[in-house]
Amino acid sequence: MIVIRLLLALTTLLCALGGTAQAHEVRPGYLELRQLDAGSWDVLWKVPARGERRLALNVQLPDDCSNTEAGTRLIGGAQIERWRTQCAQDLVGREIVISGLAATRTDVLARVTLLDGTMQTTRLVPSDNAFTVRATQRWTGVAGTYLALGVEHILLGIDHLLFVLALLFLVGNWPRLIGTVTAFTVAHSITLAAATLGWLRVPQSPVEAVIALSIVFISVEILHARQGRIGLGAKMPWLVAFLFGLLHGIGFAGALQEIGLPQHAIPVALAFFNIGVELGQLLFIAVVFGFLAGLRVLTPAPPARPSTWGVAERLSVPAAYAVGTVAMFWVFERAQGFWV
Repeated sequence: MIVIRLLLALTTLLCALGGTAQAHEVRPGYLELRQLDAGSWDVLWKVPARGERRLALNVQLPDDCSNTEAGTRLIGGAQIERWRTQCAQDLVGREIVISGLAATRTDVLARVTLLDGTMQTTRLVPSDNAFTVRATQRWTGVAGTYLALGVEHILLGIDHLLFVLALLFLVGNWPRLIGTVTAFTVAHSITLAAATLGWLRVPQSPVEAVIALSIVFISVEILHARQGRIGLGAKMPWLVAFLFGLLHGIGFAGALQEIGLPQHAIPVALAFFNIGVELGQLLFIAVVFGFLAGLRVLTPAPPARPSTWGVAERLSVPAAYAVGTVAMFWVFERAQGFWV
């Protein structure tokens, strides 16, 4: 009874957050420095914003740099500033600071392109708000940056996590769960790469609505299975996960396109972003099973105590209603967004 009340409370909370939560949202700040000649740089600075208000983040270049030709515009949920800066000394080997980052929960992705085409990609976080411009960057630097972005992205993608949670309650055992998650991984990796590289172009708004609908579908399949009405999702969860994974991959790509890919290391960035997504997904599954194992310990002593999967089966119906309610809320909200 306590668990059911917790699920109902979670449903209410997620519905309340639904109006502000964005699917697969990765909204870091973005700094791009492109060298024009020995002392001149083109600077693009993108800061997350809500309406006319943006986060209080600012770029601090060395004191000998002076800015000219500044321009500002609002696009979507970001304020974009572009200017040119002239520095008396070369920026290579010198530090650039993002002031105000320590007071936020966001990140900043910084990309530097030198005159010879050398690129550097760095992820800044509140605890580390500065970086040094380097003449070269190893592929491991790009890998680490996009691995962390992938993990962060999936853990902030509430709708993706609810889809994975619903699959967990549907499949019922480890072999089927591993096969289902693998199919989902393969599918979203395909469309993530295709959409990010520009080979596949699909409007994001309808895709996000269908992603929410995919969660509703899995929730209904859970309820039908518990009633003895075995549908496609229960019979072949790997196939359903693969088909819907194609849509989720397009959702991932929309976020990754906002960040951009380093042109000198596109395969590395894509691969490690995907690996990061999978690590985040596995972490989420581990947390869920830890929670289920904790509930199992709290049940009556053996022989009445069920297995961890038995606990999942007992919770599957209230969980399906909770997850399905939240997802249906998103369906109407997102459909209204692109119809209007």
